Amino acid sequence: MLILQRKEGESIKIGDSIEVRIVEAGNGIVKIAIDAPKDISIIRSELLTAANVNKESAEQHSDLAILKKFAESSIKKK
Repeated sequence: MLILQRKEGESIKIGDSIEVRIVEAGNGIVKIAIDAPKDISIIRSELLTAANVNKESAEQHSDLAILKKFAESSIKKK
């Protein structure tokens, strides 16, 4: 991991096509602007984490639904 310090208005370049600029800093918050090609996916890490949790939860509930259908069909056969 690379850790850098930047002041407002300063930026860093990632490769030839991505620029990250510090727009505003203060009160424990930093606003950044990211200039990148449209084919580069940019997502906040907390949204990615939430999406993964939702996906895992949906998969677990899907398994429960299958088990419930199996249990219901077993009860009807008896």
